[in-house]
Amino acid sequence: MSDLETQKDLESKQQKISLDELTNFCKSKGFVFKSSDIYGGFAGFWDFGPLGVELFDNLKREFWKFFVHQRDDMLGMEASIISHPTTWKASGHIEGFNDMIIYCKKNKKDFRADHLIDEVLDLNVEGMESDDVIKIIKDNSEKFEEKGYDLEYNIKSFNLLFKTNVGAINPVDAYLRGETAQGMFMDFKLIHQTSRAQVPFGIAQIGRCFRNEIAPRNFLFRCREFHIGEFEYFIHPDENECPILDKKRLDIKFDFLSAETQQEGKNELKNVSMKELIKQKKLGEWHAYWLADQIIWFRKLGLEKIKIREHTKDELSHYSAGTFDVDYEYPFGSKELAGNANRRQYDLGQHQKFSGQNMEIFDDKTGKKIIPQVIEPTFGMERIFLALIVNGYTKNEKGEIVLKLPPKLAPYKVAVLPLTNKLDEKAREVYSFVNDEHNSFYDKSGSVGRRYARQDEIGTPFCVTVDFDTLEDHSVTIRDRDSTKQVRVKVADLRDVIRKLVNGELEFEKAGELIVK
Repeated sequence: MSDLETQKDLESKQQKISLDELTNFCKSKGFVFKSSDIYGGFAGFWDFGPLGVELFDNLKREFWKFFVHQRDDMLGMEASIISHPTTWKASGHIEGFNDMIIYCKKNKKDFRADHLIDEVLDLNVEGMESDDVIKIIKDNSEKFEEKGYDLEYNIKSFNLLFKTNVGAINPVDAYLRGETAQGMFMDFKLIHQTSRAQVPFGIAQIGRCFRNEIAPRNFLFRCREFHIGEFEYFIHPDENECPILDKKRLDIKFDFLSAETQQEGKNELKNVSMKELIKQKKLGEWHAYWLADQIIWFRKLGLEKIKIREHTKDELSHYSAGTFDVDYEYPFGSKELAGNANRRQYDLGQHQKFSGQNMEIFDDKTGKKIIPQVIEPTFGMERIFLALIVNGYTKNEKGEIVLKLPPKLAPYKVAVLPLTNKLDEKAREVYSFVNDEHNSFYDKSGSVGRRYARQDEIGTPFCVTVDFDTLEDHSVTIRDRDSTKQVRVKVADLRDVIRKLVNGELEFEKAGELIVK
């Protein structure tokens, strides 16, 4: 607890929120709606409303700022959603991007086998062979029956890629992309040549992806259309030491669920440092660096309730030499928020094989041609959006919702409120001045207290009240969402003060003359 934490902060406690409450809250406040809601919705597809699109865009900007703009070894791109069909043969998605379907005789419908096993047994079977999955179901048939399932002992395979056609005459079968990664691999040499970048360097993008999920569920968590933010970081294949892995990242501590613990059927977490995992040969230095950076970024967003889960050998993807999930504690359990995989040279090698194009680059340091190895941090952007809502959902001592979003991410940075309608003209001048730099909201309806509560509920960090004194001293009152403290600030300084408060460069109590109630 920091010295700045007030009694009202202590009284304002994070609330446990059910999935239904979360969905209804997002709909009622304009964050997220069912897609095609007037027709009853369309499973696995969602629309961002006026507040949701602002929060989501702010989140994407923060991602880009931290991982791209603030570095000199990262480049951006945006690939097309549909690529040459051979892309997905080379990547292994046509053969290996499948889910297991099992039929329930009682419900007379198909289910994803891994979802049912996770629901009934709290067991992750990702990557297991179908025979092993059937054995688990047989051995636990009574537990499935207790939950209302009568399952056939037969697994069907279902490919998750969305198939489409390209061309009106002699159409060609193609696919909506299931991940953003392949665009970065296919354009790797072009980006290397045009940017003159030398390894190590990365290519980043945030883009829409599509997976024909058998059973989309848990609101935004598992959708059929979603956004992935990720980058491929290219390293010399013989380079094992990471010169930028500093003490801060080596010493970072986190809760860790090892592969061995999972194989023993346990969920015991250990608090470890990145240095310890390297010593245990769980991962290499470059892998450790990027996993540490993911943890640092999530903590900057206020997402502290995370753990790192190591993939077991039988669930590793075909391309991976090691994968870690960053899990967050959602209302429906601890689930994957992001991932980090060592993709080795697999993808570039596959595209070289299938395209017939040489994917090697010349490395200036060694004077040799190489195919780089790749570390891939991946972020489920909707999942992060969802985590931010869950994490920020609190109630104050009056039982009113206060959505404690990080100020940088909040849809509106400030709301401008005239004390009475007689001050509307002056208040609109202040609003126009502030809104020129900060996305702002103007509200003159209802009591000031009620207007404060409305802004708290949607996450607005600061409210500016224009009163009759403003006409004389050209000052306004700023109210802080989290502490409810107020300071008096000159209108001329308002944009600068708000900017510093939003960026965390200024403590609220030092932003102006503190008003003591």
